[in-house]
Amino acid sequence: MAKQQVIPGITIEPHLIQTAKGEVEYDFTEGEGPVVLAIHAGMGGIDQGRLINDWLAQKGYRVLSSSRPGYLDTPLASGETFEEQADLLAALLDALNIDKVIVTSLSAGGPAAYIFAAKYPERVIALIAISSVSGDYVMPETVSAVGEAIVMSAPGQKAMRFFMNKFSRAFLSTALAGISYLPKDKLKPYVDHVLHTPEKFAFMQGIMDTMYPYSSRKTGNENDMKQFRIMRPLPFEKITVPALIIHATLDADVKFYDGVRAYENIKHADHYWLEGGDHLAFWLSPQAAKAQAYALDFLKKAESR
Repeated sequence: MAKQQVIPGITIEPHLIQTAKGEVEYDFTEGEGPVVLAIHAGMGGIDQGRLINDWLAQKGYRVLSSSRPGYLDTPLASGETFEEQADLLAALLDALNIDKVIVTSLSAGGPAAYIFAAKYPERVIALIAISSVSGDYVMPETVSAVGEAIVMSAPGQKAMRFFMNKFSRAFLSTALAGISYLPKDKLKPYVDHVLHTPEKFAFMQGIMDTMYPYSSRKTGNENDMKQFRIMRPLPFEKITVPALIIHATLDADVKFYDGVRAYENIKHADHYWLEGGDHLAFWLSPQAAKAQAYALDFLKKAESR
C-alpha cells in the first residue's frame, strides 16, 4: 500500500500479512534499533500506534504498529478476545522473524499488552503501559451521550475536525474537559499550553485523525466494548518482565485506579504518576518531557539486563 501521512513528519506504509493466527495489518519503521510493539487504543489503528510512539522513533527505536482485529484492515476474525489478540501479535512477530520487543500500550490496548507480557515473557524486553485499561471499563461520565454520538459518526467527526482547525481553543477546552477531571481554573492554562506548543497541538490533531473515519474502526471499537464486559481478571501475577505503569491522576477516560491496580499487582513494577494530568498527559501535559525521559531511562536499564 502507498505511504500515508499521519501528521507532518510522520508517515506509515500499511502492509497486510498472513500469520499463523490470521491476517493482520502492520507498519514497521526502518532502522537498526530495538523493536517497539505498539498496541493502540480504542478507535485507533496502525496510524495511532505509530503516532503515540514517535517519542521512541525519534530516539532510534523501530516501531512495529499493527491494527488490532476489527480496526482498519485487520479482520475481526483474526482475534476477538484480548488473549487471541495477544496470540496474534506473537504470530506477527514470528512472521516477521522478530525475537524480542518492547511492548507499549495506550488505553484499550492495555489488556492485550498485559496478557502478551504474561504469556510471552521470553519475547518481552520491557512493558510500558500508558493510561491503560486494567479491568472493567465504561465510557467516561464526562462525555455526554450527544458527545459520544458525535465522535462515533462520520458527520460528527467531520464537524470535529473543522472546529478543531477553525475554533481551536473552544474545541480543545471541550475535548480536554472530556478526558480529564481538571477543574476550570486548571483547565484553561492546560489548554493554553497545548494550544501554544506546536508539536503538542499537532499531536492532538493527529489523535483526532487516527480515529477517523469511524466507519473503518467501528467493528474493532464495538468488539473492545464487548470484551470489556466479559473480560476475566488480567494475569498480573504472571508478569515477570520489567514493567512501567504510567498514568495521570485526573484521567477521566481510563481512571487512575486502573494504573494503580496494575502497579500494585505486578511484582517489581515501576510507576510514574502524572499529577493533575488528563488521558493524554504523557504527550500533552507540561510534565510530558520529564515523563518521557523517565520512561527512556527505564528502557535503557531494561535493555541492559
